[in-house]
Amino acid sequence: MRDLGVGFGYLIKGQRWVGRHGRWFGFGLLPGLLTLVLYAAALVGLGYGADDLVGWATPFADDWSSPWLGLLRTTLTVLVFALGLFLAVITFTAVTLLVGEPFYESLSEQVDRTEGGEVPESGLPLWRDLWISARDSVRVLARVALYSVLLFALGFVPVVGQTVVPAIGFCVTGYFLSEELTAVALQRRGMVLKDRLALLRGRRMLALGFGVPLGLAFLVPFVAVLLMPGAVAGATLLTRDLVAPGEDEDAAPAPYTLDKG
Repeated sequence: MRDLGVGFGYLIKGQRWVGRHGRWFGFGLLPGLLTLVLYAAALVGLGYGADDLVGWATPFADDWSSPWLGLLRTTLTVLVFALGLFLAVITFTAVTLLVGEPFYESLSEQVDRTEGGEVPESGLPLWRDLWISARDSVRVLARVALYSVLLFALGFVPVVGQTVVPAIGFCVTGYFLSEELTAVALQRRGMVLKDRLALLRGRRMLALGFGVPLGLAFLVPFVAVLLMPGAVAGATLLTRDLVAPGEDEDAAPAPYTLDKG
C-alpha cells in the first residue's frame, strides 16, 4: 500500500519539476493545446451534426407520432454526443502523446539529464518512434475498450454497479494512463509494450497511485493540458524507480524482477 503514496508523490514531483523549469513547461504545453483545439472543433462539429446523424440512422421512425419521434431522436442525439465526449476523454492522452512525441521525448530526456545518471536514447528515426507509439496506443486503447464493455455490463448490477464498478473503472483508467505516460521514458530504454505491462504489473499500486488521481483530473480537458508536461516529467521520475529501484530516496525499496513470460 505504501506504493500508492509513492506513486502520487511522483505525480507531485513531476509538477514541481516543470514548475522549476518554466521553459520546459511551456514547451510541453504545445502538444496539449493543439490536441485540445482539434478535439474542441470535433466536438463542436458533432454537436451541430448529431441530430442529422440520428435522423439519417432512424428512417424507420419518420412516421412516428408526437411525442415519440422527438423523444427517441432527442435521446439518441444526447447519447451520440455523450459517446463522443467519452471517447474524447479516454483518447485525449494517447493522441496528445502521439502528437507531442518529439516534445515529450525531449522533456523526458531533460528530466533524466537533470536527475543524473544515464540518459537513454532510442536511437530510432522519428517516423519509427511515431509508428511504435501509435501502434502501442491502439493496443492499449483496445484493452481499455474491452474493460469498458465489461464494466458497462456490470454497471447494470444493482448497488454494485453504482458503487464498486465506477471505482474499478477509475482504477483501470489510471493504470493504463500510467502505462501511456511511462511509455515515453521506457520506449527510450528499448522496452516493448509487453515488457512495459509486465513491469507495471509488478508495481500495480505504484501505477495506480500515479494514474488514478491524474485520470480524475484529466476528466477536465483544459486541466489535462496544464498537467500534461508535469505528468510526463513525473512518469519519467517514476520510470527511474521502476527500472532501478532504490535510485530515488523516496522510492519503494522492494526489488523488481522483469517477467519475460
